Amino acid sequence: NNVAQNIKKLVRPSKGRVVCGVCAGLANYFNIDVIVVRVIFVFLLLPGGLPGILPYVILWLIIPSEK
Repeated sequence: NNVAQNIKKLVRPSKGRVVCGVCAGLANYFNIDVIVVRVIFVFLLLPGGLPGILPYVILWLIIPSEK
């Protein structure tokens, strides 16, 4: 079952969370630095908040928490 071990899952990790773990989960999944993901969300917040808040909340609701 090597194939089952190589499948990546998008989850909100219990370690490395600042708010809900969305940025840490995305960073882990795409294998990038969590700071890059957080900066992207901050830039999305600048034009009035909604472009950053809405995707974050949606991702928080649909990405399962790590168990």
